[in-house]
Amino acid sequence: MLRKALIVGCGYTGSRVAPLLAAQGWSVTATCRDPGRLRALVEQGVRVVRFEVGCDALPDAKDAVVLLSVPTLRNGDPTRSLVEELGRDPRRVVYLSTTGVYGNTERVDASTPAAPAGERQRLRAQAEQAVLSGPRPALALRPAAIYGPGRGVHEAMRRGDFKLMGEGANYVSRIHVDDLARITAAAMASDLTGAYPVADDSPCTSREIAAFCAGLLGVPLPASAGRGELSETRRADRRVNGREIRRKLGIDLLYPGYREGIPASL
Repeated sequence: MLRKALIVGCGYTGSRVAPLLAAQGWSVTATCRDPGRLRALVEQGVRVVRFEVGCDALPDAKDAVVLLSVPTLRNGDPTRSLVEELGRDPRRVVYLSTTGVYGNTERVDASTPAAPAGERQRLRAQAEQAVLSGPRPALALRPAAIYGPGRGVHEAMRRGDFKLMGEGANYVSRIHVDDLARITAAAMASDLTGAYPVADDSPCTSREIAAFCAGLLGVPLPASAGRGELSETRRADRRVNGREIRRKLGIDLLYPGYREGIPASL
């Protein structure tokens, strides 16, 4: 039987998942607010459909494996309404969440429960619950900071808008977008359920990665900033062990850490 995939919110990660599935023989439909942005996917055999939450009807999800990759908004999260709209049509649902749901937990692995601390973290945790308690088998992937071409510390430093929190002693875990896409595609093809963190094998301090990028780019180390000046992601102090999901899916990382991933992204 032809395998069907529906990617709702085909952004930075989804636009890499879609061609992987298409190359494996899936019938793939990807949605976004501006289909023109995904013209390259059409050339790779992906059907691209305009969709905006609250404005458009979802494309046919009957018997499809659905990837929900819609961001949490400051004024709420659309995931619950999307799950209700999908109903019993999908064969399976995979949700791209975030390690932000762990809140202030400093060491995370597959057994660590969510412990959201802020409002946006709580919205994410509620979105996960909506997906996992839905009428179809579901899996939540919780990626650490996603980086790759055009996104990450290297890009922020190149623009001159990256700052360290204090002396940069806080730990941050990451995952290269290409590895996340491979893990997501494998997760969609699996029958795995539950929630798992996704990260590479090289958590490091903000100062350590900034020094590495400074050497690559030939720029000075960034200045320090107070905690209140930085985004939630940059304030994080969290080391994530993402090995369990990779073990269960049989995935080896292309980029085990930033020392391999950042040069490949420049």
